[in-house]
Amino acid sequence: MHSTQEENPWQTQSSKEVYSNPWISLTHREVINPSGGNGIYGVVHFKNKAIGIVPVDEEGYTYLVGQYRYTLNEYSWEIPEGGGPHGEDPLEAAKRELKEETGFEAQQWKLISRIHTSNSVTDEEGFLYLATGLIAGESEPEETEQLRVKKILLKEAVEMVMRDEITDSLSIAALLKAARILKI
Repeated sequence: MHSTQEENPWQTQSSKEVYSNPWISLTHREVINPSGGNGIYGVVHFKNKAIGIVPVDEEGYTYLVGQYRYTLNEYSWEIPEGGGPHGEDPLEAAKRELKEETGFEAQQWKLISRIHTSNSVTDEEGFLYLATGLIAGESEPEETEQLRVKKILLKEAVEMVMRDEITDSLSIAALLKAARILKI
């Protein structure tokens, strides 16, 4: 029997939370897979939505945020991004994250993508915005963030993506989509 796109061919036999903290939970699941065989699945549930912003000024510059990523054990250049609690409007979270990380506020906001960051192991859902009409202000980073902000032409940020100098999935998707929308 073949399934259609709308049918879920997986059957969950049991689900047990094996780890939880304020940001994620991990469940171990016993499943029957699409071919009818027994199997297991681990699911990482994110307790926040992923939020990313491509701020672009009138001259075509964007602002990247650099920070050392503990999980990767390497420095990473990214768009301003963070988490938005479920139940909070993603746009409000985007406005907060842009202000926190860069000091900017924006007069115009456009949702440019809904994204799943790694849908084979996590249910994380992301929302990507293009922010224009930038107004400079003071940044307000969280205590866990040691950030550098880099002003760069959006075109050059896209080149950084193409040279694998930007590897963050939210950043790649948002920068390429923003450049396409703005015809850069």
